[in-house]
Amino acid sequence: MHNRSLARELSLISIGLIKDKGDFKLNKFEIEEIYESALDSLINHCREELDDCESMLENASQNILDSELQEGVDSSYSNVRDELKKSLTKIETVMNTLSITLDFPKLIVSSSQIDIREDVNQRISNIINNLKSIDSDIDQAMDGWRLKRLPRIDRDILRLAYVDINFLKTPVAVACDEAVNLANKYSDLQGRKLINGVLRRLQTI
Repeated sequence: MHNRSLARELSLISIGLIKDKGDFKLNKFEIEEIYESALDSLINHCREELDDCESMLENASQNILDSELQEGVDSSYSNVRDELKKSLTKIETVMNTLSITLDFPKLIVSSSQIDIREDVNQRISNIINNLKSIDSDIDQAMDGWRLKRLPRIDRDILRLAYVDINFLKTPVAVACDEAVNLANKYSDLQGRKLINGVLRRLQTI
């Protein structure tokens, strides 16, 4: 994950810590406090990911052991092979997740860098200072839906993507990819589909 991606994720978590009443009023000190809380949340999330990985590895190991025992009782090789395949698939999933998670400490250390803090501050400030116009433009791309009807996390992902495209001059393809990555991590299947569709329509507004 690059610094920009980390800044987006920290921005998303930070915005989620602000009460969404349609009129944000925060000073720089308050934004800095929210940033620190977001960083703590991200660290805790990493710890939870590691705990989940440990649990999945234990389950996969138990499945392999069960398969070996089954082979001793039942000589049906196909059943044993199927069980081993399932276990190996789980292990592969865990290792991929673990690989990503282990990369977080370096990113968390880098989050103290001024450029990331300023990036997060800028994104949050753009949203809270232009919330009504941002939400209005996104509403136009909702195609029969209203932004306020979406789960908070989906609204904030769309707002961040809008800021990327319209305020930070991020290439549209990059902004959309980053928004989809956040949706894959923090939203559900329906949210991911809706965010994808809205982002495509936003490009034409």
